[in-house]
Amino acid sequence: MAGDRPPVDESACGHPGLSPVEEILSVEKAQRMAEFFGVLGDPNRWRILSALALGERRVGDLAAAVGMSESAVSHQLRILRATRLVSYRKRGRNVFYCLKDDHVFSLYHEASAHLDEPADD
Repeated sequence: MAGDRPPVDESACGHPGLSPVEEILSVEKAQRMAEFFGVLGDPNRWRILSALALGERRVGDLAAAVGMSESAVSHQLRILRATRLVSYRKRGRNVFYCLKDDHVFSLYHEASAHLDEPADD
């Protein structure tokens, strides 16, 4: 219940411009989120996502951009597709991969920006 929440000291932990969270995650959703972020625990997947954040690419172009073999990139793309992080379109014999939607682009962008912030030591 919203009325049962303790007051939040916005000076310490406020998130200006963002809507407050309405409830604590259910165990099921927390598990799904942990699995989702587990997929993102691989640096090669982040490099592929960063290449796709620049625009759509074919497997060969991705492989060259991130310095991996085409088969390794294809393997990673299968995992990223299964997690709905990337999608693809076919044009003739060419298959072009891209970030699935704006949520994925925002996730990539926000994570990158967060890591570039200075530490609060």
